[in-house]
Amino acid sequence: MNCRTVSRSCFAVVLLAGTSLFSTSHAATASSLERGEYLARAADCEACHTAPGGAPFAGGHAFNVPGIGVIYSPNITPDPVHGIGRWTDDEFVKSVREGVSPGWKHLYPAMPYPAYSRMSVDEMKDLRAWLATVPSSANTAPANQVKFPFSIRALMIGWNLLNGPASSYPDDPQKSPEWNRGRYLVEGPGHCADCHSPRTMTFGLSKDRAFAGNVVNDQRAYNITSDKGSGLGAWTDQALTDYLETGHADGHGTASGDMAEVVSYSLRHLKPDDIHAMIVYLRDVKPQSSNDGAAPARQPPSGDTTLPQQTNGARLFASACSGCHLPDGSGRQSAFASIAGARSLSADNGRNLLHVMMNGSTLMTDKGNQPMPAFSGGNYSQKDLNDIAAFVMTHFTEGKPSEHAFSEFAKKPD
Repeated sequence: MNCRTVSRSCFAVVLLAGTSLFSTSHAATASSLERGEYLARAADCEACHTAPGGAPFAGGHAFNVPGIGVIYSPNITPDPVHGIGRWTDDEFVKSVREGVSPGWKHLYPAMPYPAYSRMSVDEMKDLRAWLATVPSSANTAPANQVKFPFSIRALMIGWNLLNGPASSYPDDPQKSPEWNRGRYLVEGPGHCADCHSPRTMTFGLSKDRAFAGNVVNDQRAYNITSDKGSGLGAWTDQALTDYLETGHADGHGTASGDMAEVVSYSLRHLKPDDIHAMIVYLRDVKPQSSNDGAAPARQPPSGDTTLPQQTNGARLFASACSGCHLPDGSGRQSAFASIAGARSLSADNGRNLLHVMMNGSTLMTDKGNQPMPAFSGGNYSQKDLNDIAAFVMTHFTEGKPSEHAFSEFAKKPD
């Protein structure tokens, strides 16, 4: 037995000892804890249940739901008062798979329990056992700010009847093992549709427009169907693999905002075979055309060190942005700084471009964190940021910036 094996064994003993402190009846073993941790990664639990700068899994992450309000994720650490330390296994399973917490408290669909219902009860218990091992936190998430009538949680009973949890389903014998595994990951723990599918009038996921793109948390979640024009159909398997595993693909840009969190906390930790399975499934998703306004890329001459200086946006880009991104968009020293070909530069009138400029973003990678600083509230006015976005759109794409759209994106959500 080598040193690494000894360390893992000792770590497992510590984890197993810790689980006895909490209200769990599921027999935790080293293998069940390993499965539970992997499920937590696949389900992206940490990203949603961790507030910026907060303790992992301690809740407080805000979700702005248009027309409904702001919903905060709860504390899911083992704290017996502020977390889920006193929950039984059955209570945990009912909450995560059915959206009903102890005391018949119905959850809002910002929690993707309809997708999680496709995980088995045993998988849920493995996940519960692993969560009992994370550091406890006494953090209390802020109260939800939900508009009437959505503030009446009992309404979720009706919502569940219309859009509620789908039971786990058997593998399709007509499809390959990779396809079935990919479907499970994409539509189950990965809950990709929750961001990438439009919502219906009842806030349920549109089955007719599955994976055709949506706006979530003020950001565009792009079309990920097999459509060659507006989806992933024109991406190579290698580009998709690179993007899912690292958050960057040459010619397609770097993940930012919520997608950067998904890569950071979830996708980059998945096994290569699982990433491949997800790609196999997404390749088979019905193509859906969507008009997000993405314009063809315009590639400045390679190595070009000059920039037009005739506009305020051009001058500001030269002084504040080109140091990392370079005048030709190829990125200095790191491929993650490359913006050439990124859909965010023009899609949806530059919504995601302006969002990341205002709020910043951090992508965790095996090579360290790749930060994009936030410029909102600093030395640059909102007009300055709008001008930079307009220059970036016209310099790197054939898009036409909309000052009105920029002004709308800059507004705080209701």
